[in-house]
Amino acid sequence: MMFMFNYETLVDPLLRDLRKFTPEFSGMKAGDKVIDVCCGTGAQVLEYGRHGIIATGIDSSQDMLKIAKRNRMRQKAANVSFQLADAANIPFADGCFDYATVTFGLHDKEKPVRYRIISEMKRIVKKGGALILIDFQVPLPRNAWAVFARAIEFLAGGAHYRGFKDYLASGGLEDILKNHALREEYRAYLKSGLIAATKVVNG
Repeated sequence: MMFMFNYETLVDPLLRDLRKFTPEFSGMKAGDKVIDVCCGTGAQVLEYGRHGIIATGIDSSQDMLKIAKRNRMRQKAANVSFQLADAANIPFADGCFDYATVTFGLHDKEKPVRYRIISEMKRIVKKGGALILIDFQVPLPRNAWAVFARAIEFLAGGAHYRGFKDYLASGGLEDILKNHALREEYRAYLKSGLIAATKVVNG
């Protein structure tokens, strides 16, 4: 629980600008159906809700979802929902979302799991919809942001840190795009090059 407390109080505030950036970067509009995979504390889903987007967040952590649901109640976000689910086996029908997004939910997984998550995101997004992938740029830049990121990942420890090291060694988002033959529409970089955001068209 300590890491989750730190995530909400330390990491979420640092990503506030990224949360606000993502809907416009993605081209989302009010009424679109969006799923945020590995939603954690739900900050990105709640930002979608403020734009009139019909947003669903899924995560495998009950503790994270407790935080997300608490914040949804505080903000009275009627167009937002959260569900306990495995991102590698998403319990939604094919093509039922306009967008699927994942923010920092890939780098802490082993490669087979990362690949499965992307396959599932492709499946549940309609043809012509989009996947939005946001995670660390590889290689990491040589700046203070990267030092901070490495420290956070190290402190997370265990399987999380092993996934992070494998993500860097594998080539990050470039490896994922290549493996799934995803057509990148455009890309942006944030936090002095620490974060890469890419929009890819489904189908």
